[in-house]
Amino acid sequence: MADLLIELFSEEIPARMQKRASEDLKSLVTNGLVEAGLTYASAGAFATPRRLALSVEGLLDASPTTVEERKGPRVGAPEKALEGFLRGAGVSKDDLEIRDEKKGQVYFAKITKPGRPAAEIVAEVLEHAIRNFPWPKSMRWGSGSLKWVRPLHSILCILSKEDGAEVVDLEIDGIKAGNTAFGHRFMAPKTFTVSGFDDYVTKLKQNFVMLDPQERADHIWHDANNQAFAQGLEVVEDKGLLAEVAGLVELPVVLMGDIEEDFLGLPPEVLQTSMKEHQKFFSVRNPATGRIEKFVTVANRETKDNGATILAGNQKVLAARLSDAKFFWENDNRTVARDGMEAMSAALANVTFHNKLGSQAARITRIASLAREIAPIVGADAEEAALAATVAKADLSSEMVYEFPELQGIMGRYYAKSAGLSDAVADACRDHYSPLGPSDDVPTEPVTVAVALADKLDTLTGFWAIDEKPTGSKDPFALRRAALGVIRLLLTNDVRLHLDRFVDAQLLAHQIAVADENDGIIDTLKEILGEIAEHGVFGAAFDAISDKLSDDEKAAVNSAAGGVPDTSEDLLAFFHDRLKVFLRDEGIRHDVIDACLVMDGNDDITLLVKRARALQQMLDTEDGTNLIQGFKRANNILTQAEEKDGVEYSYGPDLKFAESDEEKALFAALDTAEAEIKPAMEAEDFTAAMSAMADMRPAVDAFFEAVQVNADNDVVRRNRLNLLGRIRDICLSVADLTHIES
Repeated sequence: MADLLIELFSEEIPARMQKRASEDLKSLVTNGLVEAGLTYASAGAFATPRRLALSVEGLLDASPTTVEERKGPRVGAPEKALEGFLRGAGVSKDDLEIRDEKKGQVYFAKITKPGRPAAEIVAEVLEHAIRNFPWPKSMRWGSGSLKWVRPLHSILCILSKEDGAEVVDLEIDGIKAGNTAFGHRFMAPKTFTVSGFDDYVTKLKQNFVMLDPQERADHIWHDANNQAFAQGLEVVEDKGLLAEVAGLVELPVVLMGDIEEDFLGLPPEVLQTSMKEHQKFFSVRNPATGRIEKFVTVANRETKDNGATILAGNQKVLAARLSDAKFFWENDNRTVARDGMEAMSAALANVTFHNKLGSQAARITRIASLAREIAPIVGADAEEAALAATVAKADLSSEMVYEFPELQGIMGRYYAKSAGLSDAVADACRDHYSPLGPSDDVPTEPVTVAVALADKLDTLTGFWAIDEKPTGSKDPFALRRAALGVIRLLLTNDVRLHLDRFVDAQLLAHQIAVADENDGIIDTLKEILGEIAEHGVFGAAFDAISDKLSDDEKAAVNSAAGGVPDTSEDLLAFFHDRLKVFLRDEGIRHDVIDACLVMDGNDDITLLVKRARALQQMLDTEDGTNLIQGFKRANNILTQAEEKDGVEYSYGPDLKFAESDEEKALFAALDTAEAEIKPAMEAEDFTAAMSAMADMRPAVDAFFEAVQVNADNDVVRRNRLNLLGRIRDICLSVADLTHIES
């Protein structure tokens, strides 16, 4: 057994590429070794800014000799077929064996592949890995053909055994593998020889290099927290920044610096964002006040003055950066104080949201109108919701958000408070973008919920109106995320909202926005838009005013907005698809949701989910599972009988024709279930309705075990079929169980 050590030493590798690169090196090399017959015990990959390293332990000294048996053509086959087989197998005709098979005699060849030494295989595998490495971006340098993320300087490749280390014979574009490595660029730039992985790690540390990225990250976090704690402060956690900074240094030296007093009044999010984005600094917060008062930077070397010069330079650059941020903050606040948030919003008339959907200002007008309609449903004040929607995106025209787009919403809240607006409006400015992802918190304040729903519904209807829907894995406008956001807002806040009404209205609003102002039909479209609130959907609203329209006007309406119902149905189906994905993690099956989708009210997401959860809960019980089988059996018998007889068996069975006790017991069970299910459904108590339906199971099972449905007596047969029809009707009143898979 041998241990393999590889190091690929280059100029600085971007921090964002290091983790993936180390994983790729490990998979390329280990997969190649295994394919060549070299198994191993364990492997570990590492990365620093200047090197990728791989350690493979317990590697075989050589690949085993293998014997492969290959079937050839039949005896008597054309000579060319036999010659081709011999070439492919690498044997002569004398080496072939003839065997008898069912269809005659067939040639067989035994191909022996002798094992090869590990060093030979490692050289081939590593060269292939280097030449075919999947860097996101790579470059050429000098006169060679090799591509690497940055110029590759050296290759360390050794096989270590108890009796010593062997350098693998490998050369790529003039770079010959050896047993030497480089230390820290500034503190130990000379080379040193290594004999194995443990020796390699030890000598790297002696030469001021921490090989393991996790060790570097832990060291940074530990030192930063210790320094902050000593001053009664705390480091703001940022795992992404920590991983990035750990990839920028080979010897992390943690330094804490001061932020000038002039900048401490800036919002903490501004300080944190500016320092992170521009200089990769960690923010240090005063837990008593919430202010960001200091910063932590990570140097790549130790210095005689303990980092004083480095800190001085960093603080000078930071002051310049924060001067810009302070100017933006003060300028934006002056604008708000002078003109108000509405004026900041008005500036968005010159900002295009989408070339087919108009400006941001036009979009804000639509969102405000929709938020006013949604507000009473979510328990918000309509005028406050409309005001919040009007100013929610005002900060997009601010200088601060122009410089730091990630602060949109956050700055909106600060500016809203500066303008004297209520907390509810200010919170809506900050939170209406949420939830942005599956782990993001869902807003619960009524005004915020109204604005967030209006924002997302306008986005979805807008892109559906211009037929810019997600396709495959492509979703450039994050419409799947918007739909999931609507679903989570509705469910988390237990909002009962008929999507059909608002989707139809908003789709029509988009049609009105693109209609010709001089077109006489625009007033009719606005009238239909007003009717949707009362009639629920576009079609009913159109019917309500159609008597007042001429045939030409009806044709014009159909031409301008006749596609609204189909588009609305397609968007609703999109919501349902997203809902299936969302509920999958909850253990609710797709067929359960399908069984609920065909029921009335499927555009009410909250109602739909309550029904689906209750049905899934019932199916998770033994009675529920068995009832489904009984229902399917009843439905199959009915379907065949109705097809054969040409009638529908739904006229109500008569107890006087019941012959057996089991038959009579089923009558009683159905009466009991129906008496419980009907009021439960009216009260939307689906759990109670499903439970009452599951309680029918013993009577249904006993009936099928004891009673022959297709009796010889036609009257009895029809009565029993009508009894099955009653089972079907009761079950289908709760959910369409025909969609449930066995």
